[in-house]
Amino acid sequence: MPQQTTADGGIRREDAPLTGYRRLLALPGARAFTAGNLLARLPMGMFSVSAVVMIAGSRGSYALAGAVTATGLAATGLAGPWLARLVDRYGQARIALPATLASVLGSLALLLCVRCDAPDWTLFAAYAATAATPNIGGLSRARWAHLLRDEPDALHTANSFEQAADELCFMLGPVLASFLTGTLFPEAGTLTGAVLLLAGMLVFTAQRATEPPPVGRSRAPSPLRSPGIAPLLVCFTATGAVFGAMEVVTIAYADAQGHRAAAGAVLALQAAGSCGAGLVYGARKPAVPRLTRCLAAMAVLMVLPWSAAAFTGSLPVLAGALLPAGMATAPTMVTAMTLVQRRTPAGRLNEGMSLMVTGLLTGVACGSAAGGWAAEHLSPVTAFAVPAAAAALALLVGAGADAVGRLTRHDRAPDRRTLT
Repeated sequence: MPQQTTADGGIRREDAPLTGYRRLLALPGARAFTAGNLLARLPMGMFSVSAVVMIAGSRGSYALAGAVTATGLAATGLAGPWLARLVDRYGQARIALPATLASVLGSLALLLCVRCDAPDWTLFAAYAATAATPNIGGLSRARWAHLLRDEPDALHTANSFEQAADELCFMLGPVLASFLTGTLFPEAGTLTGAVLLLAGMLVFTAQRATEPPPVGRSRAPSPLRSPGIAPLLVCFTATGAVFGAMEVVTIAYADAQGHRAAAGAVLALQAAGSCGAGLVYGARKPAVPRLTRCLAAMAVLMVLPWSAAAFTGSLPVLAGALLPAGMATAPTMVTAMTLVQRRTPAGRLNEGMSLMVTGLLTGVACGSAAGGWAAEHLSPVTAFAVPAAAAALALLVGAGADAVGRLTRHDRAPDRRTLT
């Protein structure tokens, strides 16, 4: 398809901040696939909350509900890279739509098993089937990478937009799920999420003009063997631990203060900070961003919630600290994902991004476990050291790799400037 460039009215670096985003969505087919992607992505923030409420309400066990959702998380981490490899080989529409159907059937099966009081093992089997859900954000990023392959500055804006969309969906999804399950019936969140996922994927995959062409069986090596990918995977895992630990620790702290119901709103401020920072970061001219600087900012800002809890003991003050703490998240993720796109071999882009999501999910699971242990065996205040330590670990890995040249040797922009 004809592609706009900076020379013929494409996306220019000198445009006003919001103009860059308007020009992104002005590209042929961009609004349609973005609308479908956002519709399909919103349930990603709904399913786990809906499943926990539905299972705990029916079986009276949060332990069972947590075990079932953890099983789905682990299955997603295992299935994601394999599914992404098929997408690279055969195309998005040919693989993503059938995979989405399988995932929706898994969600509906879970709903029926809970409703019909089926044995506990059926809940694990049904929820594991939802691992077939494609990496929806990765599919959208791959389209932007295809459309803007000759415009690195515009791709920076697109990646920032996608990260902000991630944060927005994970901020609104739990709120919507809680409203549906509390206002209507316990299964309402899962049912609505399944409908939104299928409808959004139908709209997304129908936009064939913007779909990256399949590459067939790639002879390129695994992304894991690409220089610089391994340190990025560790950074993504540590960042996931920040997310997982912060969620559990904040809930525990709010519960200790007697305001557990307010935990969701408090956590939403962290996502709001990240969403806003992502949009601002994408609107700015990408002046040689460095991953280690983003990681350093995240490590520093993650100390704020710990300090707020330790020195004030106030939930509102903690909420205020989470807003700036979240601001380093989006720039870090945008920069890291841009590096993944540059380092992943041609023809295996979806697989490379899916590996990072697997690392992120692994980190979320580990962070949740570590944060929960610290909150229970130490104290909710001391437990805020867990996300701070995870952010520091990510910085150490990034700085160590940078020191030996792993983050600067292999990433060259078109003008030969290093990105890290």
